[in-house]
Amino acid sequence: MLRLRSIIYLLPDLIHTLFTRRTTVRYPFEPLELPSYFRGRIVVDAEQCRGCGACVRDCPSTGLRLRRDEHGGYRLLHYPDCCANCGQCEASCPTGALRLVSAYVAPTHAREELVETLVERNRELKRSDTSQARPSL
Repeated sequence: MLRLRSIIYLLPDLIHTLFTRRTTVRYPFEPLELPSYFRGRIVVDAEQCRGCGACVRDCPSTGLRLRRDEHGGYRLLHYPDCCANCGQCEASCPTGALRLVSAYVAPTHAREELVETLVERNRELKRSDTSQARPSL
């Protein structure tokens, strides 16, 4: 008796669900259309990036890291598995080099494959830096 009562109780919801339009997407079988406001992947204009580190400093989830070398060069690394896609890096970049676009980061099983080098800049060595002082005789 209890089972029949529960079926009768759910019957209006079942009928309503059968005759309404579905709300899910058919993603694996059809291309997914992302909304214009979707913030996904980080894209950098390498020519505008100065390596100031404002984006790294303001990132709340430490998804960006700046590695400097001893010659004045730098590498801006992005860790999508740490990134919250909040857009703070885009807002804090003084040159406007960073922006979030509506694209997914490709899935993978290995974290090392996720790390993306956004900018890699090596300082140009001047001629005076490469020449060594000759020992005096």
